[in-house]
Amino acid sequence: MEVRAQFEAFRATGLLLDHVNAHKHMHVHPTVTRMIIEIGRDFGMTAVRVPFEPVEPLRAAFPDERHSAPLYRPWIEWLRRRLQSAGLFVNDNLFGLAWTGGMVEERLLRLLPHLPQGLSEIYFHPATIRSTVLCAAMPGYRHEEELAALLSSSAKSLVAELGIRLGGYSDFVTVPGSRQPGRR
Repeated sequence: MEVRAQFEAFRATGLLLDHVNAHKHMHVHPTVTRMIIEIGRDFGMTAVRVPFEPVEPLRAAFPDERHSAPLYRPWIEWLRRRLQSAGLFVNDNLFGLAWTGGMVEERLLRLLPHLPQGLSEIYFHPATIRSTVLCAAMPGYRHEEELAALLSSSAKSLVAELGIRLGGYSDFVTVPGSRQPGRR
């Protein structure tokens, strides 16, 4: 079974399992969700990414761009409810979907002041060098620029100025029913 094999392969790395997500957010599919919940507990899973990118902060930060709610939003809300009912910790928001492969410094700096309350993940696809394999798998992605955004002194200063608390999912996991993670 592929889901179990993925968990086993990750366990073999010796890394801490911070949270679970799936390539192209395949964990939104009910069958994959069920399998992740059933199998993930055996591997210490406590948190799962919910790929919900609210349009209101995007519209505020980027009024010159068109942003609309995704048609799959009901599936995202179903996923959130299902994971929470299984006792798993989830994020409130995820940013980077609108610009997959292009979360560059300018976008990051414009987005940060508009992050909503709660736990927001901003995801990147950073790399130090481009390779033929990487370019073929992710055409048009701006890996080096995304790495530069993550390392940006301007972004670090703005994060501090805004009082944004940084960390992985495991840094915000709380006892169910007493959720108080996030920003400010």
